Amino acid sequence: MNLKTYYARIREIESAIENDWVVVKSVATESGGIAGRLTEVGRTTGARMIADGTAELASEEESSAHRAEAAAKQQAEQERRSAAQVQFTVISEAEMRSLARKGRAHKE
Repeated sequence: MNLKTYYARIREIESAIENDWVVVKSVATESGGIAGRLTEVGRTTGARMIADGTAELASEEESSAHRAEAAAKQQAEQERRSAAQVQFTVISEAEMRSLARKGRAHKE
């Protein structure tokens, strides 16, 4: 393998990619790579994966669907974490007595 040619190919692919982040789709490989898995990677990493033959650039529709799914998963995780949080407030004994008095006054 000629390294000059290899890195020139990576730079060529990288220059053709417009965005800093790109969605690539894996291809089946002899080493066990599974075809069709979508991953968002940096431009340089994506160019290297394409040059190595382990991935190809995903279509716009696939990229949009992947990013929408990732955003939905992130939102769901944030909601799950928010629901799991326990909030409490530390108050002094005097404040507690004051609240207790106010509570009794409202009941009457």
